[in-house]
Amino acid sequence: MPMSFNQTIIEEFRANAGRVGGPFEGGDLLLLTTTGARTGQQHTVPLGYVRADGLLLVVASAAGAPDHPQWYRNLLAHPVVRVELGAETFEAIAVPAEGDRRDELFEAVVRAAPGYGDYQAHTGRVLPVVVLERDATEPREVTSLADKLLEVHTWLRGQLRHVRTEVDAYFADGPPGGGRPPGLGLQIRQHCLAFCEGLTHHHTGEDAAIFPALARSHPHLRPTLDRLGEEHRVVGRIKDELVALLSGIGVADPEGFRAELTRMSAELEAHLAHEEDTLLPVLADIPFPPGR
Repeated sequence: MPMSFNQTIIEEFRANAGRVGGPFEGGDLLLLTTTGARTGQQHTVPLGYVRADGLLLVVASAAGAPDHPQWYRNLLAHPVVRVELGAETFEAIAVPAEGDRRDELFEAVVRAAPGYGDYQAHTGRVLPVVVLERDATEPREVTSLADKLLEVHTWLRGQLRHVRTEVDAYFADGPPGGGRPPGLGLQIRQHCLAFCEGLTHHHTGEDAAIFPALARSHPHLRPTLDRLGEEHRVVGRIKDELVALLSGIGVADPEGFRAELTRMSAELEAHLAHEEDTLLPVLADIPFPPGR
């Protein structure tokens, strides 16, 4: 589909709270913004969606083309996406379904929108079904930089809990080689990547902007900020170890694997708690967003 046509649909969607005309008139349409796997640039595409089993689903059909669309390759590299649905905009984690679960969801998709069955019949690849998981954390009012820090930390803690819960479920059926709950491989991967990307983005912003500004306005905090900066480097190494650990989940010893994941989680939590203890009293006096 030519980009000029896509852009016309995008502009019409945003101007009319999700309502568009032409071939999409009356259809279920959303806008999905992904981060380029190679470029790191933001890309927005209009996509049809289906709701099934209480889930928000999109299918990487590319109208039955032989290759996966670029937006799907993007979300495999960067799972956190932005969704525009009607007049609402929110972040989600994109998790492709696997195995039997994918087949069940695809059947539900075809019941709601039979055209996807035709697309599948015209290509040799299995069309990915992607679940757009919206953050279930209760929104909180953000009026200060302290509120924003707690909002980010709450999200990070939730993602880390999600990874640990899915790892426990993955190993619930005994040693490697036994039965595995369908779909957990990609779920674990996507949530781990989302956590790691969120942590990196958070720490990069602190190191580049927030900490230098605090050091200028609150010189007595310099030793604390230097220590937190060093913790960022330690946490970065732990994050890299976490990614490497999860890449070997299929052949791992369950107890050893979970013990190591627990150790890493505890170190990450200790850093978040230390940052809150030292910075929240100061950040509470700084309005957010700036200029508030």
